[in-house]
Amino acid sequence: MEGSLFLTDGGIETTLIFLEGLELPYFAAFDLLKKPKGRERLRAYYRQHAAIAQKHRLGFILESATWRASPDWAGKLGYPRECLEKINREAITLLQEVRQEFETPATPMVISGCLGPRGDGYDPGTAMTAEEAQAYHAFQTNVFAAAEVDMVTAITMTNVPEAIGIVRAASAAGLPVVISFTVETDGSLPTGEGLRQAVEAVDAATEGAPAYYMVNCAHPTHFEQILEGDWTRRIKGLRCNASRRSHAELDAAADLDAGDPLELGQQYLDLRRRLPQLNVLGGCCGTDHRHIEQIGLACAGEGITV
Repeated sequence: MEGSLFLTDGGIETTLIFLEGLELPYFAAFDLLKKPKGRERLRAYYRQHAAIAQKHRLGFILESATWRASPDWAGKLGYPRECLEKINREAITLLQEVRQEFETPATPMVISGCLGPRGDGYDPGTAMTAEEAQAYHAFQTNVFAAAEVDMVTAITMTNVPEAIGIVRAASAAGLPVVISFTVETDGSLPTGEGLRQAVEAVDAATEGAPAYYMVNCAHPTHFEQILEGDWTRRIKGLRCNASRRSHAELDAAADLDAGDPLELGQQYLDLRRRLPQLNVLGGCCGTDHRHIEQIGLACAGEGITV
């Protein structure tokens, strides 16, 4: 929150599926935690990214592999509630072990419990009320609080009521919370709401409770044109796609569009020059350690201050 530059990881699910050849039903990376070999694959993934931050002497946010580890999604994989609680805790324990290995005074590391949408990350479907969302997401936020995470981050939020419910659930658990909205190629949420409208609505309903907001699962060219005005001060993080494709095109694609890591790093730098408060930088679909490396290289030496 003081403005130091923090990296985070890339698109964990697309990396594990397309680059490492693993099967992740429903994009559920947490399912790897049930076996020792899967846990080691996740550990290697986080170690590779943490090492990049350490090399560049930047902070790093360790985001748990729990985007799909909520009751509805885990139920599709046959996880009973008591097993789901255990595996969410194990996801955090793994990150605590990585932090112990890599954290230095020059590379502070923050552990974030990752929350995903109850529905699809591209299609909001039938949105819950804020009250329903709070009740649903309280399961994970309470587990994360007991596991002593530093914060929670809600990734690929598609609608305002669910975001409000998550903020309330995290606040009730005593946790700092970050909301990351996904946007379409025109910079609007899948519901059609503008990003500014969404940020201001969540802030109004929660008395500005989110620590900050992020944009994820979109290419910089999809939203850079709308980042104007005082409201953008609330946006401190980016987790962009490597690809310029729309969500519909990505959904239908059989291949991985990794874009151009060098170009993406430059685009992040350009956005930081416009919005100097942007200091949490990672990736989403199609990005991997190569993109995070280029983002770090492009942005680490700029000395941009808020």
